[in-house]
Amino acid sequence: MNEALRPLTVLGGSVALTLLLGWAADVLLRRLDERHHDTPLWGLLRRSGVPLQVVLLASLLRGSYRATHWTFIHRHADAIGQLLSLVLIAAGAWLLIRIASAVVESSYARYASSTRDPMRVRRVRTQVLLIMRIVTAVVVIVAVAAMLLTFPDMRAVGTSMLASAGIVGIVAGVAAQSTLGNLFAGFQIAFGDMVRIGDTVVVDGEWGVIEEVTLTYLAVRTWDERRITMPVSYFTSKPFENWSRGGAQMTGTVYLQLDHTAPIPLMREKLLEILEACKAWDGRGWSLVVTDTTATTIEVRAVVTAKDADDIWTVRCTVREQLVGWLADHHPYALPRVATAQAASLRTQFTKADGTVHTPRPRRTVPDDETPDMGRG
Repeated sequence: MNEALRPLTVLGGSVALTLLLGWAADVLLRRLDERHHDTPLWGLLRRSGVPLQVVLLASLLRGSYRATHWTFIHRHADAIGQLLSLVLIAAGAWLLIRIASAVVESSYARYASSTRDPMRVRRVRTQVLLIMRIVTAVVVIVAVAAMLLTFPDMRAVGTSMLASAGIVGIVAGVAAQSTLGNLFAGFQIAFGDMVRIGDTVVVDGEWGVIEEVTLTYLAVRTWDERRITMPVSYFTSKPFENWSRGGAQMTGTVYLQLDHTAPIPLMREKLLEILEACKAWDGRGWSLVVTDTTATTIEVRAVVTAKDADDIWTVRCTVREQLVGWLADHHPYALPRVATAQAASLRTQFTKADGTVHTPRPRRTVPDDETPDMGRG
């Protein structure tokens, strides 16, 4: 009976103790969250309950599995112990990532709630995401290395690997030159404040918004909902437009090609009327001037302002559409016209040798249904 109860006691006690400690930790975090509403850390840490229980259970079983005295466990004690060690390392890495994520998200939430500048919030958000990815990558690499070192054969291999680490490092650096370049470019973007999540940019002639930033690539969401994935090194090696730098306010232009008789003073009055009725216009400024002229048309430029890139697009389209419609309805003469002239006569005159002027008669074309009289002289 004791032989049968011993395994149940060891396994059941480990599971019961794990559930009890997990429940106690959750109750403690919930009470701390209720007392400190301004600190979201305690609520975020409650998401670490599952990995915490896995760590506790793996630790308890790793230290007590030999006490079961089962024949199967006794025969495979080394393999079971190594398996529990692997589970413990993996669960520990999982728990550490969850805790780091809770701390980083809590810090960002408190900063975002206390800062009114959206530019700084987006910058910190970009840095937080990249820092979290770096921490995750480092923890995963260390965990995988620790798991490999649990195998006896890998320890011997590790000694030889350390001896040739210099050569391997050189070869890996040459082979992964592009990847390492993107990695360091990701650090430069994160802490150099070159581009942030939510920035409006123009890259390769495409207008879009930065939607995702990683250590190796950036995702740009275009106006037509496409996603452009570009390497991070592009933004550190080539020029690009960042419409969100220095403030979100924008100034836009609308160009019109019109006739020389266009009523410029009346167009200024109409432009102001259109802008006052447009909700996207921020009221900062406007103007309408003639910027160029050609033999047939003049170039009229309207300057408008808005609070961000989306609104400036709306204002420009509204001004262009309503100005052209107003000119077509009330001043159609102001629209461009194509000048034409009467074609020259095909009948030409020339002077004969005796000084007389001769005008040739046009050649008569015989219709298909008319047969010429071949008998006439």
